Amino acid sequence: MYLTVLGINHRTAPVEVRGQVAFPPEQITRALAELTALDGMHEAAILSTCNRTEVYCTRNDTSAEAIASWLCRFHQLDPGSLQQHLYNYHEAEAVRHILRVAAGLDSMILGEPQILGQMKDCYQLALQANSLDTLVNRLFQHTFSVAKQIRTDTAIGASPVSVAFAAVSLARQIFDKLEDQTALLIGAGETIELTARHLHEQGTGKIIIANRTVSRAHDLAAQFNGYGIGLDEIPAHLAEADIVISSTGSTEPLITL
Repeated sequence: MYLTVLGINHRTAPVEVRGQVAFPPEQITRALAELTALDGMHEAAILSTCNRTEVYCTRNDTSAEAIASWLCRFHQLDPGSLQQHLYNYHEAEAVRHILRVAAGLDSMILGEPQILGQMKDCYQLALQANSLDTLVNRLFQHTFSVAKQIRTDTAIGASPVSVAFAAVSLARQIFDKLEDQTALLIGAGETIELTARHLHEQGTGKIIIANRTVSRAHDLAAQFNGYGIGLDEIPAHLAEADIVISSTGSTEPLITL
C-alpha cells in the first residue's frame, strides 16, 4: 500500500476554482464511501476548508489519476479541468506535507491555529464513515502530536496569527478608529467568531453577523453586543457597513454588486 495526498489549495488555484471542489460536511460521508469503493483504494479522509481540499488515502499504487477523475465526477466538472491546479505527494513526502498542513506551515497565514481543529474534524468524519484503517489512523494520531509539539516548543504560536486577526489588523490600517465603524460579518463559524471577538476587543462601533441559520447569527452576535440577520438580508445592510468580512463554506456568491 502507498500513502497518497492529492489536493488543491490557495497557492495552486483561485477561490472560484477551490469553491468548485469544496465538500460541505454533509457530503463527506457519501464522498468517502465513493472514494473507498474505487479500485485499489484502502483508506481515505477528506480535508475541506476555504483554502484547500485534500484527499489522504492509501492505495495499491501511487497513481493519483483515479482520485482526480473521481473528484471531477463527484463535483460534476469536466474531466481534467482541475489538472493544472492539483498537486500530489506520496509516502514520505505525503507525511511531510500533512505535518506541515496541521502545524499551520502551509497556511495562507503562517502558523494559523484553526487548521489543526479542521484536521481533527476531518479525522472524526473519516472515523464515523469507517473509511480509515491502521496506517492513516496512526498517521493522524502522530500528526496531532507533532503539531501540538511544534506549537508548544517553537514561537510559531507566540503571535496571534490567524485569518481573523489579519483581517482585523487590515481594518485597523484602513480606519483610524474602529469605534465609529460598522462591521458586517458573513458566516458563523470559528473564523467569524474569532473575527467578531477581535473586532469587539478593538471597540468596533457596531457588529452585524449574517448567517444561513439566523438563530445562530443572533446567538453569536449577542456575545459581542451586535445583532444577527439572515443571508437574504445582506443587501439591505451593505450600505451601512464600513467593513465586510466573509468566511463561509458556500460555493455560491453571497454578495453580488
